[in-house]
Amino acid sequence: MAEQSTDIKVSEVENNYSTPANDPKNMQEITQYVQSLMQNMQDKFQSMSDQIINRMDEMGTRVDELEKNITDLMTQAGIENEK
Repeated sequence: MAEQSTDIKVSEVENNYSTPANDPKNMQEITQYVQSLMQNMQDKFQSMSDQIINRMDEMGTRVDELEKNITDLMTQAGIENEK
């Protein structure tokens, strides 16, 4: 019998308790917080993506310059370019 009364009391407390997440104001704050986090993540990913693309462009330029320098050295050495 004691177990049943405990179960009922717990059940009554659960039914009467309003979680902060159920409060419209708090739900709005949580939504805004999550949106803010998502925007920050998107901004960081965009920044990282831009950095990666810039570094890849720089590497492409360096490879092009290296190829040109090798071709120039081969020409100076009298070696024909075999393409």
